[in-house]
Amino acid sequence: MKTLQHLYDRHPNLVMWAALALGMVAILLAAARNVGFTASQWAALVAATVALAGLCAWIISWEDDHE
Repeated sequence: MKTLQHLYDRHPNLVMWAALALGMVAILLAAARNVGFTASQWAALVAATVALAGLCAWIISWEDDHE
């Protein structure tokens, strides 16, 4: 737990991105598990979801710049 706290203290945006991406990918997998996507479609969806999580983390970090 101390390692995670130390990592968050040094790189809060990366940790936020990773946590948000994990949650969003989990929701994606749960919501679309019976759709019948191919492996390449799943890969594209997961990549787009991780990129979107990064964009969200970046936008959230704008608030930190004003302090």
